Amino acid sequence: MSLFRNFAIILVLSISSILQAQVLDAVKASEEYQVQLNEDFRDFEESPLEKEDLENFDGLEFFVIDTTYIVEAEFIRTPSESPFEMQTSTSRTSTYVKYGELYFELKGKEFMLNLYQNQSLRSDPEYFDYLFLPFTDETNGISTYVGGRYIDFSIPEEKTVTIDFNRAYNPYCAYSGRYSCPIPPKENHLETSIPAGVKKFAKN
Repeated sequence: MSLFRNFAIILVLSISSILQAQVLDAVKASEEYQVQLNEDFRDFEESPLEKEDLENFDGLEFFVIDTTYIVEAEFIRTPSESPFEMQTSTSRTSTYVKYGELYFELKGKEFMLNLYQNQSLRSDPEYFDYLFLPFTDETNGISTYVGGRYIDFSIPEEKTVTIDFNRAYNPYCAYSGRYSCPIPPKENHLETSIPAGVKKFAKN
């Protein structure tokens, strides 16, 4: 066996090991996120659940974590966008601006989702870099909440960002009528099923 062939085999094995480690890290991060989300829901002071639901709460129902739904997306900044009023589940509106676009491939198809920035949070030291990704997909009203789901982001520092749909969560409106929740804009509808993240609440 030639020296070159030995080197090629070692290189392939090294790359394979790196990729496997990255997958394991991504799965672990998704698991930790879901554990934290359940802990937040068990907190009597912070939980969006109604009192009777919280008393019987055993944990949110999630799809099995699937790395198919962890995708790399190209981030395109859209600095010239004007603020607009995003509709909510009530008569209230909330002012957002389209901050950028995410282009990615999923299950062999090309998709694009918009990232939004809440204008009232820009001056908040805790949320100044917070970006909002509301979306709908073909599972809504079947296995996921009819009103769509959300994923949180921080302002990207690179031109490539990771979208982990295993972290998709329901609006608080899925659990109680006490809340006013942004409705995902029509342009953020994915014409595919995303069986990842939080499933619909039992009462939905």
